[in-house]
Amino acid sequence: MTKESVIKILQEALDELDLKIKSEEIENLLEVPKFTDMGDFAFPCFSLASKIKMSPQEIAQNLRAEIKKIPSGFQDIQVAGPYINFFFNRKNLSIKLVNEIIKQKDNYGKIKIPKSKKRIQTMIECPSPNTNKPLHIGHLRNMSIGDSVAKISAFSGEKIIWANLNNDRGIHICKSMAAYQKYGKTKTPKSEKIKPDHFVGKYYVMFGKRAEKNKQLEVLAHRLLQKWESGDSSVRTLWKKMNKWAYEGFEKSYKKFNLPKHDITYYESDIYKKGKEIVQKGLKDGIFEKRKDGAVIINLEKEGLDEKVLLRIDGTSVYMTTDLYLATLKYKQYKLNKSYYITGNEQDYHFQVLFKILEKLGFQPEGLKHLSYGMVTLPSGKIKSREGTKGITMDEIIENTQELVQKELIKRFKLSKKELEKRSLVITLAAIKYALLKVDIKKNMIYDPKKSIAMEGDTGPYLLYSYARANSILNKVMKAKKKTKNKCHVLKLNSSETELVQKLSTFKTVLDKSHATLNPSLIAKYSYELSQIFNEFYHNSPVMDSEQQEFRLKLVTAFKHVLKNSLYLIGIDVLEEM
Repeated sequence: MTKESVIKILQEALDELDLKIKSEEIENLLEVPKFTDMGDFAFPCFSLASKIKMSPQEIAQNLRAEIKKIPSGFQDIQVAGPYINFFFNRKNLSIKLVNEIIKQKDNYGKIKIPKSKKRIQTMIECPSPNTNKPLHIGHLRNMSIGDSVAKISAFSGEKIIWANLNNDRGIHICKSMAAYQKYGKTKTPKSEKIKPDHFVGKYYVMFGKRAEKNKQLEVLAHRLLQKWESGDSSVRTLWKKMNKWAYEGFEKSYKKFNLPKHDITYYESDIYKKGKEIVQKGLKDGIFEKRKDGAVIINLEKEGLDEKVLLRIDGTSVYMTTDLYLATLKYKQYKLNKSYYITGNEQDYHFQVLFKILEKLGFQPEGLKHLSYGMVTLPSGKIKSREGTKGITMDEIIENTQELVQKELIKRFKLSKKELEKRSLVITLAAIKYALLKVDIKKNMIYDPKKSIAMEGDTGPYLLYSYARANSILNKVMKAKKKTKNKCHVLKLNSSETELVQKLSTFKTVLDKSHATLNPSLIAKYSYELSQIFNEFYHNSPVMDSEQQEFRLKLVTAFKHVLKNSLYLIGIDVLEEM
């Protein structure tokens, strides 16, 4: 029995009452009751009251009356006020469900697209860093969201193209170059014993502090930008050297975070001129206009937006110029159906303007979307990378969190140095990723390293512990099985077993909703709730020497597979033991 079975029953009953409701609308209205004694699915009749002159309670009773016979696979269908509650035959459902999960294992919930059918092509662009500083805490949330959305989309049958845009040119890059040119001399990351991207970022911070007193630094940065755009060889040599250092550092950070390898990497420096060509053509076609001071702009006041500069007074490009060309390039190269930009909500206005300009240029692809996320801060407050605040870079956060995890592991276990490093990193990334993804991506949040590593409560380590506990149960039972007889002949579900089965049965529904809304927090929330229910089951329903040992063994195995899949979808690796 599935949700589709419930939808079919309701569709037929609604048709009998001459209420033409689409199956999609029925699906959106269906609810999963909080308590198992209220059924497996519930259909509320409130919204139908506006379509016909009848109370929701009367509609529920009339719909139930149209269901003449309880279909096979259902135990009961009851009316409870304005709701129709559907109860599956839980004994049969439970056996069928756990067997299906155990058979499919890592593929449970995954949609397989036939080779004859073309898969949806989805590009995900992240983290798109600036090459003047190391990755920071915002990039941690950026990559967590991007990785999760990619995995959820791939699980749902889409082909993912991983893209990255290195913002490697512009005034911000020239600020690091200006500071290094004036104060760096012959220093290198190796000579200073600093990670390469942190070395570059050191000079960006230095620029911000010293430019307040030395106004000539600002002049130097703008001069470097002009020389760079004119192709000055000495400036280009310095630019390449500092960008190379930044890339070396980024790659180390990506690898530690387990970010998938990018399929395509774009560089702003390679494409910004193409953007200028689009602007020049738009100017010629009358879409854009030139201001009296020489800047090329578009006026979007009628659309509820403002005037946007596309080419500065000196003819240099802005981010928007590059993004105009890149949007069209992506679709041309990969024949995309969807293209997602993962950035913080401070860029909401930028993308509103970008999409509006693309529309005016006649480029209106479906699936072009800005996945905007809220700001993330530490308990100490708002981060400002240009001020060089300690503890805000991605590397520092991972390192500091891992140190906390290692202290806890040393208290509990005797581990080799290699195993301590390996296990602590898995727990650290689970703590960070889960903390960043359990909050709706639209909301601002605070990441607290100490709270994130707790073994109890709504944390990543708690989920890993739940998985490891299931694995430990299975190992103990399998060892003891040689000495015990199989006592499981009759299946009788108690309340904790019923709740666990029901929660397992909703995995696909949660996955579908998470995919439809591009919201990884739904998977994160499901993982936590599933683990809670499993741990309650563990305390209430012993597996060893139980009359239902065989079924409970299968139920624990099914839980283990579903939790592993759920954690995979939010980018978390599991540990077989904690």
